[in-house]
Amino acid sequence: MTARVSKCDGTVITIEVTVDIGGSMLKAEESIQAGLNEIGVVATGEALKRFDADGAPIVIGGIKWYAKAPEEKYFQTPYGEVMVPRYVYERAEGGKTFCPLEQGARIMRNATPRFAKMMAYKLAQGSAADVKRDMEENHGRPISKLLAQELSAFVSAVVQAKEETWHYATPRMEAEIATVGIGLDGTCMLLCEGQWREAMTGSISLYDRAGERQHTIYIGAAPEHGKGTFYERMRREIAHVRQLYPNACYVGIADGARSNWDFLAPYVKEQILDFYHATEYVTQAADALFGGDRPRERTHWLDSHCSLLKWDWKGARKLLDEWEAVDQTGWSKQQCTMLGESIRYFHNHLHQMHYVRYLSKGMPIGSGVTEAACKTLVKQRLCRSGMRWKENGAQMILSLRALLLTETRWTQFWSKIEQYGVPNLAH
Repeated sequence: MTARVSKCDGTVITIEVTVDIGGSMLKAEESIQAGLNEIGVVATGEALKRFDADGAPIVIGGIKWYAKAPEEKYFQTPYGEVMVPRYVYERAEGGKTFCPLEQGARIMRNATPRFAKMMAYKLAQGSAADVKRDMEENHGRPISKLLAQELSAFVSAVVQAKEETWHYATPRMEAEIATVGIGLDGTCMLLCEGQWREAMTGSISLYDRAGERQHTIYIGAAPEHGKGTFYERMRREIAHVRQLYPNACYVGIADGARSNWDFLAPYVKEQILDFYHATEYVTQAADALFGGDRPRERTHWLDSHCSLLKWDWKGARKLLDEWEAVDQTGWSKQQCTMLGESIRYFHNHLHQMHYVRYLSKGMPIGSGVTEAACKTLVKQRLCRSGMRWKENGAQMILSLRALLLTETRWTQFWSKIEQYGVPNLAH
């Protein structure tokens, strides 16, 4: 290593480094990157020393702790490994130890907070192999896949452990929040045992009086029997938002799954069936009525009836009455079944299909936010080719991605780490 501290004035240090800028420009830039990493290692080592104790006994909770001889330890940083000697303390009777440097510097496992933040962010976006390649190719920092995985798992464990006690502030909205839309949906992912199971996503969106979405909170949960953990997390988030906006109109937006409505019912004033899901049954009715014949007439019928559903005050009832009056004489069994399913679906959800009224009040009529969450939270990361997951691994990624997708929460989480320190976790 050519980097060295040439001057130190309190917390301000001057570091000298020798860099060979010969050869091609690419080679020169790579040499510069290597030099910057050397500077980073030296500077981080000096920064870590600031958080160490002086070896004198300390008192914690009225109990005196005594220092052992300084022990050397390697810490992982964004620039490389750095070795720092530090004091480790123990009570007179022995037992667990305490390291002032690691607590003060907010060490996460054996990594600096900045490096832990980088690993968690990158693994939330791509595989461990992707993270390894990115660090080596773009940062000049070789790492192992295991390091990225274990460090990210630790960060995610902190996120999950503090879900109930660390409350995240919702950004201050300039516009008045008139409506809060609550949605939940599921999407399948492949587990290690070869089974496809349903991961759950939830969204809580804030809308102004014009119906423009201002902010969304995302929740993701790995497959679990009974969905109890997911529902509890949704309840906490809903309670948090209701404290902020007690006078807003709370609406539930979902597809036809009974379990979704059973959960939403106690928390919302209006239940809105996703308009685009409803149009799938209008399309199915069109297929039953026209079969494979008269494609132009079918297209015109479908467009006019979807418009009727959306813009007529009694659109859903008119469609239902029309379908029930259809003479099915001479129809195939398949046609009768298709139209029957559309009729039954509209019967069951007629009370949730008043789309003109919803739109007139600036309420959302589509669950696109939640469906998009299924894609961005789950599919884009957990359903890549060849990927299979254990439930704990899936939840690790989903917790990180939900924190990243919910505006300002990622930054707030790391601010809380700085403020409160790294919690002790049961391994």
